Amino acid sequence: MPDRHGRLRERLISLSGKHRRYGYRMLHAKLRQEGFVVNVKVVERLYGEERLALRRRSRKKIPKGVREGAWCPVAANQRWSLDFTQDGLANGRKFRTANLKDDCTRECPAIDVALSLPGTRVVEMLERVARERGYPDVLTVDNGPEFRGRALDGWAYDHGVELYFIDPGKPTQNAYIESFNGRFREECLNLNWFTSLDEAQRIIEDWRIDYNECRPHSSLKYQTPSEFAASRPFTKPQWASTPALLEAPAQPPIATAAQ
Repeated sequence: MPDRHGRLRERLISLSGKHRRYGYRMLHAKLRQEGFVVNVKVVERLYGEERLALRRRSRKKIPKGVREGAWCPVAANQRWSLDFTQDGLANGRKFRTANLKDDCTRECPAIDVALSLPGTRVVEMLERVARERGYPDVLTVDNGPEFRGRALDGWAYDHGVELYFIDPGKPTQNAYIESFNGRFREECLNLNWFTSLDEAQRIIEDWRIDYNECRPHSSLKYQTPSEFAASRPFTKPQWASTPALLEAPAQPPIATAAQ
């Protein structure tokens, strides 16, 4: 008896091979992007029949409740998150990436890849992005030396950006970028073998563009970040003003601390 889902099955297998870390819901969203009109339960059944599921790590459960700084942005450029990841080249040399994310639209405006990423280079990346899309109200970072230096402090002061430093050892306070880092490592860093820094920069930039423009995002009802951003204004209305951070620890200006 002919398989009435033969074409769908073949395309599902092909997409699963290309996007090896996608589950059946993400693959269903990709199929919908390509014009397939199919119920997610059919995709789930075919996904199981072809044994495409991958073993996933069990994640630590975080208690529910209001977390410090956990307000949800409602407009683009209201809050950005920034963090680093690290990987290695084929010759064993380490490189770092500075990952920037808009917490409302889930877009990744930039990933800077280099052997070293001092504070001055981070500021150059932020300024380059800000010239294209405007400055954020808040930039959420951890307590790394690149973020607590004079370069970032001066940039934030000059452009009216509030720096929000999470508590040491509390990555859940910067959950948006931590989630992005996990996807970035699973879908890009872990699946590629980088022979040179130039190759790493090219592959990572291609992945970033695909993430923004082609990858469905589950928290956006399986829209891509670019599609969702099209409905979110860069000029924030008055009702979308930045709320006060919940008991955020006061960070003295560097100039004051130096005195």
